[in-house]
Amino acid sequence: MEIVWLGHACFRLRGKEATVVTDPYAKSLGIGMPRVTADIVTVSHDDPHHNHVAGVAGSPKVVDGPGEYEIGGVAITGVRTYRDKQKGATRGKNTSYLIHIDELKVCHLGDLGHLLSADQIDVLKEVDVLLLPVGGHCTIGASEAAEVISQLEPRIVIPMHYWVDGIAVPLDRLDKFLREMGIKDAQPQPRLSVTASNLPDEPTTVVLEMRS
Repeated sequence: MEIVWLGHACFRLRGKEATVVTDPYAKSLGIGMPRVTADIVTVSHDDPHHNHVAGVAGSPKVVDGPGEYEIGGVAITGVRTYRDKQKGATRGKNTSYLIHIDELKVCHLGDLGHLLSADQIDVLKEVDVLLLPVGGHCTIGASEAAEVISQLEPRIVIPMHYWVDGIAVPLDRLDKFLREMGIKDAQPQPRLSVTASNLPDEPTTVVLEMRS
């Protein structure tokens, strides 16, 4: 499977049988999402910065809430989470997704605003690749992101939802999360190709370049 970061919380997961795009965003975010085609689109919550399905070509099937789905050989479990620590009272609901693709478990947390409960961990645990918001302000920040990593114990962590040039929302820079994790030299890479057989033995943080 190949993972490409398209900016903000948007990734393209290209598997052998299907391509999944997560949280496509509108131009109002301040950065332009590249043209992308998908079979499946996941939406974590109803906001133009996360639900611009019209920006994805290919007439994809849309998954936009909790539940269990199987589409084109990809199994997806949506888990109810929240964008704040008050069970959505301030910012609203969120859906985090566990995506089974090419014998891998990929977890996209969306706009998670809190640490995970025991029930949420029970569904999302043993994840291979964790797509993790780290920018704070409207999601968890660096220190909470580190705690979520401890909760889920992923093999690979890919940070997302942090400040980049041009973005129209206030977010922390990636450096804050890297310092929290004790990472001094993170070399961004254009894509990550991962299989069940080449997963790292130790938890590894991978920084992706934003595809323009």
